[in-house]
Formats: sequence, C-alpha cells, structure tokens
Amino acid sequence: MTTDPAPTIPPATPAPAPVPPRRRPLLSPRVRAWVIAGVSLLGGYLIATARQAVVRPPLVVGQDAVPPSGQDAAHVTLENVGGPVIDIRPAQGEAETLLIYYPGGLVRPQAYEWLGRALAARGVQTVIPAFPLDLAVTGINRADGLIGQYGQGKRVVIAGHSLGGAMAAQYAANNADALAGLILMAAYPAGNVSLKDRTLPVLSLLAERDAVAAPDDVRGGLERLPGGTTLTVIPGAVHSFFGRYGPQKGDGLPTVTHAQAEGEILNAVQDFLTGLK
Repeated sequence: MTTDPAPTIPPATPAPAPVPPRRRPLLSPRVRAWVIAGVSLLGGYLIATARQAVVRPPLVVGQDAVPPSGQDAAHVTLENVGGPVIDIRPAQGEAETLLIYYPGGLVRPQAYEWLGRALAARGVQTVIPAFPLDLAVTGINRADGLIGQYGQGKRVVIAGHSLGGAMAAQYAANNADALAGLILMAAYPAGNVSLKDRTLPVLSLLAERDAVAAPDDVRGGLERLPGGTTLTVIPGAVHSFFGRYGPQKGDGLPTVTHAQAEGEILNAVQDFLTGLK
C-alpha cells in the first residue's frame, strides 16, 4: 500500500509595508530659490562688514590736510611708537606744546591732520595715533608712550573726538598730573568716569547740529568735568565736521560749510591752548 507524501505548504508572503504618504515640500522651488538668494546676500553683507571693520584703509598722510588758512607750515611724518602715529610738528623751530589726539571711532587718524597742520604755525606739535580697528577703547593708555617719546620739555594736552574724546577723558581722569589740559570734541566722559575733583583745564566743543553726540548729552557731561570747564558751541556744525571723513550716518544737517566750522574749531582750540599756563 502506497502512502502519499504530505502536501507542501508554501511560506506565507509577508504583507507589503505601507507606503508613507508623500509629503509636499514646505517651500515651492521658486520660494526656495528666493530664500537661498537672500541668505547668500546676507552672508556676503556680513562678511563685507566684518572685513571693513578688521581691514582698515591704509594710513596715508597729506591727502586732505590743507589747513583752513591754506598756508601749511608743518613737517609731517608717519612713525611707529607702540603702533602707527602721525607726527605733525612746526616746520621751523621747536614746539612748546604737545597735543595728543585720539580719533573718533572707526575714523582714520589722517582725518584730523588738518588741525595738526594748522596748529603747527602756533608752535604746537600734534601726534595722532592709530588704534587697532580704529577704536581708541583698545588702547586708552596709548598716550603714555607718546608722552615718553615726544613730551620732554613740553606741556602736554590730550584731546579726542567722539569715542576718542571719551577715552581721552578717561586717560585724563587717571593721569591728570601729567597733563596741562584736555580738549573734548563732540564728546563727554563715560558715566563711570569723573574729573570733578581734578584741577585740569578742559575745553568742551559742542556742534550745534550734532545728531550723533546729542547736545544734551555733551552738556550733561559737564557734570563730570572740572568746575572751570569751558563749553564752546560751534554754530551750525555737525558731528563729522571735526574731522575730514565725509558724512556720517545719523548725523544732523549743517547750516554752515565745513570750512566755516573748521575755522571756529581752530579758533576755540588756539584760544584754549594760549590760555594754558
């Protein structure tokens, strides 16, 4: 008797995996292209801005430095004293006064060369240091080396424009005994800096139409300056008129020419320096 073999049962076929529903893209190709373009432009802007802050324009003397009078009686050199410095001295004779000038924030030192050349005819030597990133806050005590190099036998005055003026005031607060005077141009001491108890002569110059260093702030800064501080208003001038670096974002609108403002600034500085002992 023959026995039939047991039937072979084929293995069960697994059920196909469920196909997830196809997701629609969050952004259409056109919108995605606009987003990529926008991110690229923003990245390029940030890179360019960072490069502009880190890589500063070259330090060149004499390009835009003719004094308001048009007559130049100065000898100008570019030197290195703890870093680059523009040295402006009388072409004839020895200087009796050393003026150390801290530039405004992100402003190249040569923007103030005009003032040094004008003062050279009055026996004043002006030195304008360059700071890292063109920010005086990176080297507040830079004046120490400049006094040591150039100040022998001279009365020393420190000055500054805008942020440079605030840093000059801070230096003066800590080194008043080494100075004969302080000149602030569209500037005032920081809130935590006071020269109230110093006997240092101070000249504060206020640009009437300044919209960067607000006139009320400049006047308010007098509370942290010595009692005999002289406040002089430059009629119709704006913040950028203290230097030669072009219009400044957010500044006011002048009602006088740049040349007229420079003449007023120069007269105020000369009168102040003449009155120092």
